[in-house]
Amino acid sequence: MTLSSAPPGEVPVPAHIHYELVLQILEQVSLPALPPNSSGYQQLHSAVIHLRKALRLQKQFEEEWQLAGGSVEYQWSLNRDRPPSQSK
Repeated sequence: MTLSSAPPGEVPVPAHIHYELVLQILEQVSLPALPPNSSGYQQLHSAVIHLRKALRLQKQFEEEWQLAGGSVEYQWSLNRDRPPSQSK
């Protein structure tokens, strides 16, 4: 991934703990509750793989963005600093 044209600035991203919490719930609670050969188990196992990949890609983005002079701001909630909604 190459970061280009946009000048480095602050980019809001999910805090890593959000990924970790979901992964722990899936791995420690959800998966053990299902038969290992079931389709539900396979679906959740696939979700775990995709979440790990998403976290890895986010970390890669953060590293590259920071090397380019930008910064990241970890978001803990959608409610924090949310702009007021516009009425139509």
